[in-house]
Amino acid sequence: MKRREFISLLGGAAAAWPLAARAQQPRRMRRIGVLTPFPADDAEGHARLTAFTQALQQSGWTVGQNVRIDYRWGPGNPATMRKHATELVALEPDVVLALTTAAVGPLLEASRTVPIVFVTVADPVGAGFVETLARPGGNATGFTPYEYSISGKWLELLKEIAPRVTRAAVLRDTSIAVGPAQFGAVQAVAPSLGMELRPVDVHDAGEIERALAAFAQGPNGGMVVIGSPSAAIHRGLITALAAKHRLPAVYNTRLFTDAGGLISYGPDFLEQHRRAAGYVDRILKGEKPADLPVQAPTKYELVINLKTAKALGLEIPATVLARADEVIE
Repeated sequence: MKRREFISLLGGAAAAWPLAARAQQPRRMRRIGVLTPFPADDAEGHARLTAFTQALQQSGWTVGQNVRIDYRWGPGNPATMRKHATELVALEPDVVLALTTAAVGPLLEASRTVPIVFVTVADPVGAGFVETLARPGGNATGFTPYEYSISGKWLELLKEIAPRVTRAAVLRDTSIAVGPAQFGAVQAVAPSLGMELRPVDVHDAGEIERALAAFAQGPNGGMVVIGSPSAAIHRGLITALAAKHRLPAVYNTRLFTDAGGLISYGPDFLEQHRRAAGYVDRILKGEKPADLPVQAPTKYELVINLKTAKALGLEIPATVLARADEVIE
């Protein structure tokens, strides 16, 4: 072999060595944080995160192989959520999944640089989490479950299925901004329906029990449960009290009808978590939350529990049954 050919061959091999070395190196383990207000033993909390991780795997991210997930669970009170948010940010994750408004606020207090994908946040613009839905502009984006106007539809639905109801207890969470705002939307339609409202805070079980027991002493009562992490966590108690006090009730998600509630109208929260996995995938591949628009649900589902209706002595109108996406017999 001539000297010039040998030098050329040697140079080509040397250039290939770094490429081969890089090809043999394992892919960097990416890190995802998850902050949820649900307690660690809550079945619904696990179902939502299972939907997320399954969708994540379909995009090529497998826990233990190329991604690690650090979880911080409830119980949803502000102090605990702030503590968990600080812990997650300290781990320097590539992205954090934030479940509900109760998680997003503390995370944004802890960091304005760590990418955040949120789910079930009713008013991210009003809360200051994003600049606009189309162009979030900061380090957070995600999925909103409904506009405030749907809160009025819950009261309208209550009057439709139980025409004799003239008083409604409205369960809300005043510790998050959407609680008073959603209650305001319910208030806006109450006069046209001839309804008197009684706000009930859902901070703790004892408060809920006392307030509903006092409310139920009056006649022609019903109940509307608007969206909040606290209401979801106390769903078993809330549906049991509705049955005990014989209160027709409309809920914001099928989570309650599955637990024995009468009727629900709202988005599919499991689907929102699957879609959130798509945003996490895109961020892990280099896109920025600021450029990913906040998305609304593509569909709302109406679920009716006929067993509960029968126990309350209610006959659901045929017009409502015809609109139902699912009827629980």
